[in-house]
Amino acid sequence: MFESLSERLGGVFDRLRGRGALNESDVREAMREVRVALLEADVALPVVRQFVEKVTEQAVGQQVLRSVTPGQQVVKIVNDALVEMLGSEASDLNLDVTPPAIVMMVGLQGSGKTTTTAKIAKRLSEKGRKKVMMASLDVNRPAAQEQLAVLGTQASVATLPIVTGQQPVDIARRALQAAKLQGFDVLMLDTAGRLHVDQALMEEMKAVAAVAEPEEILLVVDALTGQDAVNVAKSFSEQVALTGVVLTRMDGDARGGAALSMRAVTGKPIKFVGTGEKLDGIELFQPARVAGRILGMGDVVSLVEKAAETIKVEEAEALAARMAKGLFDLNDLRNQLRQMSRMGGLSGLAAMLPGIKQVKQAMASGAADDKVLVRMDAIIGSMTPKERAKPELLNAKRKIRVAKGSGTTVQDVNKLLKMHQDMSTVMKKMKKMGGLKGLAGLLGGGGGGLGGLLGGGGAPPAGGGLPGLPGMPGNPQGLPPGFQNFLKKR
Repeated sequence: MFESLSERLGGVFDRLRGRGALNESDVREAMREVRVALLEADVALPVVRQFVEKVTEQAVGQQVLRSVTPGQQVVKIVNDALVEMLGSEASDLNLDVTPPAIVMMVGLQGSGKTTTTAKIAKRLSEKGRKKVMMASLDVNRPAAQEQLAVLGTQASVATLPIVTGQQPVDIARRALQAAKLQGFDVLMLDTAGRLHVDQALMEEMKAVAAVAEPEEILLVVDALTGQDAVNVAKSFSEQVALTGVVLTRMDGDARGGAALSMRAVTGKPIKFVGTGEKLDGIELFQPARVAGRILGMGDVVSLVEKAAETIKVEEAEALAARMAKGLFDLNDLRNQLRQMSRMGGLSGLAAMLPGIKQVKQAMASGAADDKVLVRMDAIIGSMTPKERAKPELLNAKRKIRVAKGSGTTVQDVNKLLKMHQDMSTVMKKMKKMGGLKGLAGLLGGGGGGLGGLLGGGGAPPAGGGLPGLPGMPGNPQGLPPGFQNFLKKR
């Protein structure tokens, strides 16, 4: 998300940072470019005007222009203004009420309400340790209630039994009664999609809200609709007391105008963003982290959180013990590749790590995508257990067999082996330098995490890796040895 805007702003601020001193005309010229970039990203004009005026007023001050690093100061001002525009603080659901807490989902047809309902329910169940029930009030769309029931099974969340012929208000009453009797903490009501010009359906939505008296009314809108998403939010907020917005398909929105405009125009916080089709593809909207992504600073905090959720402690401890001994075979490499896949693949990590233009450019040009991890895993999987433990056994004949077995080329096999060899060399140096502490000193990062695998132009100290995430070591200049070659066009 925000790829286009991030690229445009990155170019503007790189030029500012490259100058030793700035004058007022330099800043105003840069702000004009920022204004164009925001408008091209489909941000609402009033929001852009207010944003640029505020940033310009602060950036042309003498304290900034006479500072040692004026370019960096301007970037900080823009970052702070972006955070304020996006809502300053993350806004989670208000569930601190007498159970059951009612969460009502509303939105247009096709905006993704049913899937989003299941995503939030799964999140509340697993992360919030809540007992959740979902109920479908959509009697208009064929099989809508059955769809929610299937999603409930997949998410291991209870759903209200379907009674044919019941109307939405009656279903809401039955759901509320069932949730109270069965001791549920949260009841999620998935209402029918409607056109905001359809007043009859709007009246139905208001009737449901009057009966259920929900603590949260979340509007689900498709981020790909751009400024129309903001218009939809304004229309719905005039009908019911919205408490927040969920933006779906944010992973497919390269511009991001809806997210940047929503809070400023409607006054309603963005509470969640949908980032994929899977039921775990939803994130709490964090303004400060999103601003960091937009300005190319990355989102290392989110990466660490995702790592904590996906990394298997046993695997991490076992790898740390082997690294301390200077050991790192192809089985270890394979485990790390799979760990990367669980964390969202190259594209997911590239969105959160700062200073990895090599990966982003390779993916944008089509030279690399998430299939590269699958290809590397296939190469290792085509080896025998002895070959994975002792890569030196792989002579020319064996490499041909491995290439054929994995559907790749001998050149790809050689690239992967070279990558592993370079990493093994680092591991041996680490052992001589005092185990894991030596690795921290060698990389300048502390732990050699997955961030190191993808490079680290602006990651934690010297860009070596992420603290506390045992993994592949990188190098301060960019991608780790061998990995950049593997991303080249075949």
